[in-house]
Amino acid sequence: MKNQLLALIGMGVLLATASAYAQTGLVKASIPFNFIVEKATLPAGQYSIHGLSAASRVMTIQSADHKFTKMVLPNSCESREVAKTTRLVFHRYGDQYFLAEVWTEGKELGQEVARSTREAEVAASQPAMNVVVVATLR
Repeated sequence: MKNQLLALIGMGVLLATASAYAQTGLVKASIPFNFIVEKATLPAGQYSIHGLSAASRVMTIQSADHKFTKMVLPNSCESREVAKTTRLVFHRYGDQYFLAEVWTEGKELGQEVARSTREAEVAASQPAMNVVVVATLR
């Protein structure tokens, strides 16, 4: 009886997780430059980003070949207008790009990656420029 109860609870958690994942969407982008997320430098290439909902606290950034995966705890950010395109926003300092925001078409809420110590150090000596990469929602 105890095993059946545990199996039932496990199935409930699995179904709830699958349902939440299905609602988050999947953003795909071709990023033409190396970029930094927290302490990790990721190479240019095709990436997918999962976990883009208010209910999901973890955002996963993964290369198409699955060689590079980075998990972050983003903050929610809000815009006055609904996003017209799905896009990634990077802060650029010289030749260094830091992932800053992820916006999903049709939503007023986005995800913001906190400024890392590394970005703060670079920002102290150079002005930032925003670079936008248009992505697709799947």
